[in-house]
Amino acid sequence: MSSKHGGRKKNSAGDGTITENRRARRDFEVVDTFEAGLVLQGTEVKSLRQGQANLAHSYASFENGQGFLVNADIPEYSAGNRHNHKPTQPRKLLMHRRELNRLMASVQRDGMTVVPLKLYFNEQGRVKLLIGLARGRKKADRRENEKKRDWQRQKARLMK
Repeated sequence: MSSKHGGRKKNSAGDGTITENRRARRDFEVVDTFEAGLVLQGTEVKSLRQGQANLAHSYASFENGQGFLVNADIPEYSAGNRHNHKPTQPRKLLMHRRELNRLMASVQRDGMTVVPLKLYFNEQGRVKLLIGLARGRKKADRRENEKKRDWQRQKARLMK
Protein backbone atom coordinates (compact mmCIF):
# COMPACT_ATOMS: atom_id res chain seq x y z
CA MET A 1 0.00 0.00 0.00
CA SER A 2 2.50 2.65 -1.08
CA SER A 3 0.47 5.64 -2.06
CA LYS A 4 1.26 9.32 -2.03
CA HIS A 5 -0.83 9.87 1.09
CA GLY A 6 0.57 7.04 3.18
CA GLY A 7 -2.26 4.62 2.47
CA ARG A 8 -4.92 6.95 3.80
CA LYS A 9 -8.37 5.70 2.91
CA LYS A 10 -11.08 8.09 1.71
CA ASN A 11 -14.64 7.75 2.92
CA SER A 12 -17.39 6.02 0.98
CA ALA A 13 -18.25 9.14 -1.07
CA GLY A 14 -14.79 8.94 -2.63
CA ASP A 15 -14.16 12.69 -2.66
CA GLY A 16 -13.29 13.21 1.02
CA THR A 17 -16.68 14.66 1.94
CA ILE A 18 -17.49 14.37 5.63
CA THR A 19 -20.87 16.07 5.64
CA GLU A 20 -22.94 18.44 3.54
CA ASN A 21 -25.49 21.03 4.59
CA ARG A 22 -28.15 20.32 1.95
CA ARG A 23 -30.71 22.43 3.75
CA ALA A 24 -28.57 25.56 3.25
CA ARG A 25 -28.93 25.42 -0.53
CA ARG A 26 -32.70 25.13 -0.13
CA ASP A 27 -33.14 27.92 2.40
CA PHE A 28 -30.57 30.32 0.93
CA GLU A 29 -29.54 31.58 -2.49
CA VAL A 30 -25.75 31.09 -2.53
CA VAL A 31 -24.05 34.03 -4.26
CA ASP A 32 -20.38 33.09 -3.74
CA THR A 33 -18.38 30.30 -2.09
CA PHE A 34 -15.11 30.32 -0.16
CA GLU A 35 -12.84 27.61 1.20
CA ALA A 36 -11.73 27.96 4.81
CA GLY A 37 -9.57 25.91 7.13
CA LEU A 38 -10.57 25.20 10.72
CA VAL A 39 -8.63 25.27 13.99
CA LEU A 40 -9.36 21.82 15.45
CA GLN A 41 -8.15 19.65 18.31
CA GLY A 42 -6.84 16.14 17.68
CA THR A 43 -9.96 14.41 18.97
CA GLU A 44 -12.11 16.55 16.64
CA VAL A 45 -10.11 15.40 13.61
CA LYS A 46 -10.34 11.76 14.72
CA SER A 47 -14.10 12.10 15.12
CA LEU A 48 -14.32 13.65 11.63
CA ARG A 49 -12.28 10.79 10.17
CA GLN A 50 -15.03 8.48 11.44
CA GLY A 51 -17.46 10.57 9.37
CA GLN A 52 -19.26 12.17 12.29
CA ALA A 53 -20.37 15.80 11.96
CA ASN A 54 -23.51 17.89 11.57
CA LEU A 55 -23.71 21.35 9.97
CA ALA A 56 -27.52 21.60 9.98
CA HIS A 57 -27.96 24.52 12.39
CA SER A 58 -24.51 26.07 12.14
CA TYR A 59 -23.47 29.47 10.83
CA ALA A 60 -20.40 31.71 10.63
CA SER A 61 -20.03 34.81 12.76
CA PHE A 62 -17.37 37.51 12.92
CA GLU A 63 -15.89 39.00 16.08
CA ASN A 64 -12.81 41.24 16.39
CA GLY A 65 -11.90 40.73 12.74
CA GLN A 66 -11.92 36.93 13.01
CA GLY A 67 -14.38 34.37 11.70
CA PHE A 68 -15.87 31.55 13.77
CA LEU A 69 -17.96 28.51 12.90
CA VAL A 70 -20.73 28.46 15.50
CA ASN A 71 -23.03 25.61 16.47
CA ALA A 72 -21.39 22.95 14.26
CA ASP A 73 -21.74 19.58 15.96
CA ILE A 74 -18.66 17.35 15.96
CA PRO A 75 -19.45 14.54 18.45
CA GLU A 76 -16.86 13.52 21.03
CA TYR A 77 -14.31 10.95 19.89
CA SER A 78 -15.37 7.56 21.28
CA ALA A 79 -11.83 6.52 22.27
CA GLY A 80 -11.01 9.97 23.66
CA ASN A 81 -10.18 10.51 27.31
CA ARG A 82 -10.81 13.40 29.68
CA HIS A 83 -9.12 15.77 27.19
CA ASN A 84 -11.93 15.23 24.68
CA HIS A 85 -13.43 18.32 22.99
CA LYS A 86 -16.81 19.97 23.51
CA PRO A 87 -19.17 18.96 20.64
CA THR A 88 -20.59 22.40 19.72
CA GLN A 89 -17.81 24.80 20.68
CA PRO A 90 -17.05 27.74 18.33
CA ARG A 91 -14.21 26.93 15.92
CA LYS A 92 -11.96 29.56 14.37
CA LEU A 93 -11.99 29.88 10.56
CA LEU A 94 -8.64 30.15 8.79
CA MET A 95 -8.96 32.46 5.79
CA HIS A 96 -7.03 35.19 4.03
CA ARG A 97 -7.58 38.64 5.52
CA ARG A 98 -8.93 39.95 2.19
CA GLU A 99 -11.58 37.21 2.05
CA LEU A 100 -12.58 37.80 5.69
CA ASN A 101 -12.94 41.54 5.08
CA ARG A 102 -15.08 40.89 2.00
CA LEU A 103 -17.37 38.54 3.93
CA MET A 104 -17.68 40.92 6.90
CA ALA A 105 -18.50 43.83 4.59
CA SER A 106 -21.18 41.83 2.75
CA VAL A 107 -22.78 40.77 6.02
CA GLN A 108 -22.83 44.29 7.47
CA ARG A 109 -23.60 46.29 4.32
CA ASP A 110 -25.85 44.00 2.28
CA GLY A 111 -27.42 41.99 5.11
CA MET A 112 -26.19 38.70 3.68
CA THR A 113 -25.53 35.52 5.64
CA VAL A 114 -22.50 33.24 5.76
CA VAL A 115 -23.56 29.58 5.84
CA PRO A 116 -21.40 26.44 5.90
CA LEU A 117 -22.13 24.23 2.90
CA LYS A 118 -19.72 21.29 3.08
CA LEU A 119 -17.08 19.85 5.41
CA TYR A 120 -14.42 17.72 3.71
CA PHE A 121 -10.82 16.51 3.62
CA ASN A 122 -8.67 18.03 0.85
CA GLU A 123 -5.93 16.19 -1.07
CA GLN A 124 -3.41 16.77 1.75
CA GLY A 125 -5.79 15.26 4.31
CA ARG A 126 -6.61 18.60 5.95
CA VAL A 127 -10.14 19.46 7.06
CA LYS A 128 -11.67 22.24 4.95
CA LEU A 129 -15.02 23.99 5.12
CA LEU A 130 -16.82 25.31 2.07
CA ILE A 131 -18.77 28.38 3.16
CA GLY A 132 -21.24 30.32 1.09
CA LEU A 133 -22.13 33.98 1.04
CA ALA A 134 -25.89 33.74 0.78
CA ARG A 135 -29.14 35.65 0.68
CA GLY A 136 -32.14 34.20 2.51
CA ARG A 137 -35.06 32.86 0.48
CA LYS A 138 -38.68 33.53 1.31
CA LYS A 139 -41.10 30.61 1.51
CA ALA A 140 -42.65 31.50 -1.86
CA ASP A 141 -39.21 31.59 -3.49
CA ARG A 142 -38.44 28.12 -2.16
CA ARG A 143 -41.70 26.77 -3.58
CA GLU A 144 -41.01 28.38 -6.93
CA ASN A 145 -37.50 26.91 -6.97
CA GLU A 146 -38.87 23.42 -6.22
CA LYS A 147 -41.42 23.77 -9.05
CA LYS A 148 -38.66 24.69 -11.50
CA ARG A 149 -36.55 21.72 -10.39
CA ASP A 150 -39.52 19.34 -10.72
CA TRP A 151 -40.29 20.69 -14.19
CA GLN A 152 -36.66 20.17 -15.26
CA ARG A 153 -36.86 16.55 -14.02
CA GLN A 154 -40.12 15.91 -15.91
CA LYS A 155 -38.73 17.52 -19.05
CA ALA A 156 -35.62 15.34 -18.90
CA ARG A 157 -37.81 12.26 -18.38
CA LEU A 158 -39.99 13.15 -21.39
CA MET A 159 -36.98 13.85 -23.61
CA LYS A 160 -35.57 10.41 -22.77
